Amino acid sequence: MSEGTVDTMVGEAAHADPVDLEDLHVTVGRRLRAASMRYSRSRYSVVEVLAAGGRPLTLPEILAAGHEQGLAQSSAYRNLGELVEVGVVRRVESGYDHSRFELHESLTGHHHHLVCIDCGRVDDFEVPDEFEAGIEGLAGVARAQGFRVESHRFDMLGRCPACHGSA
Repeated sequence: MSEGTVDTMVGEAAHADPVDLEDLHVTVGRRLRAASMRYSRSRYSVVEVLAAGGRPLTLPEILAAGHEQGLAQSSAYRNLGELVEVGVVRRVESGYDHSRFELHESLTGHHHHLVCIDCGRVDDFEVPDEFEAGIEGLAGVARAQGFRVESHRFDMLGRCPACHGSA
């Protein structure tokens, strides 16, 4: 598949995702244009795969899901790097063999991660408002010490359902 622009493709995909795909593609297109980048077919495919993934995905998972759209490894990896630079994608480090990628939380909403210590799978999860309020209190303590807090992350480490029976 060529890397021609896909501004005309916005809204054509039909998914039952919680993310509104039409709004997502409009926002992604704006961010790319602001960075003087085109919304190519490869970038569009990466965004589609991540939106459908529902959790942070490895490059092999992205390639497998994007195979039908002709997503090539070199193109996917390069585009992931560029999408990270413009704030469309976020790299999630799990401490295991592969980096994982997800849509930036400015597009999907704030969340945290469950990280499997056996297989490295990473799943999204949301915490109660009281927890987030506690984090804001901690950020206030950090600011009082002159630290500029830009974001936070909370990962729970354990075993996913597929692994916890095998340990």
